[in-house]
Amino acid sequence: MNNNIKFSYPNSEKVYINGKIFPQLKVAMRKINLTPTVEIVDGKSIMTPNSPVYVYDTSGPYSDPNIKIDLKNGLPKLRKEWIEKRKGSINTQMYYAKRGIITPEMEYVAIRENMNCEDLGIETHITPQFVCEEIANGRAVIPANINHPESEPMIIGRNFLVKINTNIGNSATSSSIDEEVEKAVWSCKWGGDTIMDLSTGDNIHETREWILRNCPVPVGTVPMYQAFEKVDGKAELLTWEIFRDTLIEQCEQGVDYFTIHCG
Repeated sequence: MNNNIKFSYPNSEKVYINGKIFPQLKVAMRKINLTPTVEIVDGKSIMTPNSPVYVYDTSGPYSDPNIKIDLKNGLPKLRKEWIEKRKGSINTQMYYAKRGIITPEMEYVAIRENMNCEDLGIETHITPQFVCEEIANGRAVIPANINHPESEPMIIGRNFLVKINTNIGNSATSSSIDEEVEKAVWSCKWGGDTIMDLSTGDNIHETREWILRNCPVPVGTVPMYQAFEKVDGKAELLTWEIFRDTLIEQCEQGVDYFTIHCG
């Protein structure tokens, strides 16, 4: 497995924007440096500098030259400290949103969605309070399992940026754990907002573990695939208990969202 995975993009650099409610937040963005505007005035070239453009960045630590990547140990646990500071056994974003409590995840996604518009004088309605209200009212979701602290918070909802999902996964005839991790990393490089591990071959749990520990975006699955693996693909042997235990297993491992096949 190649530990020397680092991404770079032309004429841009990895930057971090600090939170205001939670000053310790460092929200990853990509700053694209623009060339000056050139005008010809009286035969002379007049160069006017342009402000850089800040864009959404899904590449995580892989594009930060100051972070060492070690796939065997996984990515830095960005949200570990946030999660540990919370009291009680209920830790969903919906739980806090319904009580009007803004979490670090909510401010993080508000900053990401704005892409530095506020500092450029562009009015925006996406504030941490707005994020909180949208989640409380069921119009948006932050898929951020507490057991996947490596992920950078993102939001899905009708009043937010469009998100792109990518599907990866092994099969009985092709692919290995190394290849699936590589697919996940490259998805993050090219702007995949979420990843679904649709593995149906061998070592489904182990494959998913490697992906989760090295993925800075939410990871989803179709639990039915692993449930079928547990009964050797024999549908008549599948029970609710097996399916339920598979859901719990994947939640405890860190899966952020599910596609449920039912009916």
